[in-house]
Amino acid sequence: MLGAAPSATAHTMHLVRPGQSIQSAVDAARPGDTVFLTPGTYRESVRITTSGITLRGAGRTTVLMPAADPAGNACATAGHGICVAGTDAAPVTGTAVRSLTLSGFKKHGLWASRTDRLTVRGVTAEKNGQWGIATERSVRSVLRDNTARNNADAGLFVSNTTDTEQGAIDARGTVIEGNRMTGNRIGVTVRRLRNLVVQHNDVTANCAGVFVVGDESKPRAGALTVRGNYVHENNRYCPKTPRLPYLQGSGIVLTGAEETLITANWVEDNRGASPLSGGIVLFKSFVGALNERNTVKYNVAQGNAPADLVNGDTGAGNTFQANLCTGSQPAGLC
Repeated sequence: MLGAAPSATAHTMHLVRPGQSIQSAVDAARPGDTVFLTPGTYRESVRITTSGITLRGAGRTTVLMPAADPAGNACATAGHGICVAGTDAAPVTGTAVRSLTLSGFKKHGLWASRTDRLTVRGVTAEKNGQWGIATERSVRSVLRDNTARNNADAGLFVSNTTDTEQGAIDARGTVIEGNRMTGNRIGVTVRRLRNLVVQHNDVTANCAGVFVVGDESKPRAGALTVRGNYVHENNRYCPKTPRLPYLQGSGIVLTGAEETLITANWVEDNRGASPLSGGIVLFKSFVGALNERNTVKYNVAQGNAPADLVNGDTGAGNTFQANLCTGSQPAGLC
C-alpha cells in the first residue's frame, strides 16, 4: 500500500494512491515524515495526532471528499475532512497540511484544535457545510496561500474556543496571509483572539469580508493587525442567525474589539443596508461590548454603502487617520 523511501535525513515519504488508506499512512508516519497523496479523489476523512508530519497532495487535483459511510475515526463521524487534534497537555506541534482540496464535508474542510506552529498552505476548501479551514486553541499557526470558497459560514475561521465561553487567548503571532476567500458567508472570522495578523488576502463575493469579533469576556479580543488586504464586492445576501442580523455588503467589521490596527487595506464596492454594512465598520457587539482604542489609518475605501467608514460605536479612543475615502458615518472621518 505504501511506498517508503528514506531520505538523506532518514525521514520517510509515505506514498498513497487513490483507493489506498490515507489514515493508515498517517498513523505510520513519524515526526519529520511526509505523507504524499498522488492526484485523484479520496473518499476519506483523516485524523492527525502526530507532531512534525506533513500531509501533502499534488495540488488541486488531489481531492478529499466524504466517504459514503462516514463511520470510522472521530474526524469522519464529526463531519470534517482533515482534523489535526492535540490536547491541552500535548498540542500537535509543527505539523503541516499542503496542496490539496477538501470538498463537500458536512462540517469543516479542515479542523485544527490544540495545535502549535500548524501550517496550512495551498489548500482549497470548498462547499463545506460550515467552515472551510478552522482552528481553535491553537497558536503560531500559518494559514497561507489557501482558497476558501462557497462554504456555508466562514472561509477561514480562527478562534479561542468553540465549546466554552472564555476571554480571548494569545495567538502568539498567528499569520493569515495571501489567501483568497470567495462565495462564503464571511471571508475571514477572527473570534476572541489577540496577537495575530491578517494580511495581503483577497476577500470578495462573500456576504461579509473580514470580521474581528469580541465580547464582554476578559481579556478582550484585539491587539492584532488587519493590513494590506483587498476586500471588495462582498455583496451576497445571507439571512440572519440567532447571533447576527442578515449580512450583505460588509467589508471589514470590528465588534467588541480593542487595540486593533486596520491599515493599508483597499476596501471597495461593499454595499448593503444591514446594520453591519459599509466599508470599514465599528459596531458595538450584540452583547454590549464596545470597540475601544482601535486605529483605522492609511486605508483606501471607496464605493461602499452606506458609507466607506462607519463608526456605529460609542467606545472610547477609536481613531480614524489619513484614510482615502468619500463618505463616512458620522461625517468627518475621511
